Amino acid sequence: MANNDTLRSIQEALDIDNLEMIQIFRLSGREIGESTLSALLKAEKEDGYIPCSDPILGFFLDGLIIHKRGRLDGSPAPTAKPVVPLTRNAIVKKLRIALDLKEDDMISIFKSGRAEISKNDLSALFRKEGNTHYKECSDQIFRGFLKGLALRCKR
Repeated sequence: MANNDTLRSIQEALDIDNLEMIQIFRLSGREIGESTLSALLKAEKEDGYIPCSDPILGFFLDGLIIHKRGRLDGSPAPTAKPVVPLTRNAIVKKLRIALDLKEDDMISIFKSGRAEISKNDLSALFRKEGNTHYKECSDQIFRGFLKGLALRCKR
């Protein structure tokens, strides 16, 4: 799943308008214009499409955490440094943090998105890569999570 599709799915699931998206980017220290955001939200085949890089999606997710949870006291100001490559695991983890989702919430979201996952598998998604119990989040599980998140937020 391309980062543009992920960004668009998150926007739709959380019912965030473009102005709020721009404000979320700003919270992470990244200024983005309305025309750029519009281009990032386009499908690959549409005119004016701009690919959404890992750092751009990372800035949005970091801004979403600040938007939903607030800035931690004593935390450093946002930097314009690119983030490490984003995996599907990292995206799910950042959404979990931003939305303050507990284990049962996560399992329910996966289930409603038709991507059943056990507690052990969920735990494995959040382990450090290289850990013997680490499990990569497949595209199918990731799509199920985003679909389940959309269903949960529309209730």
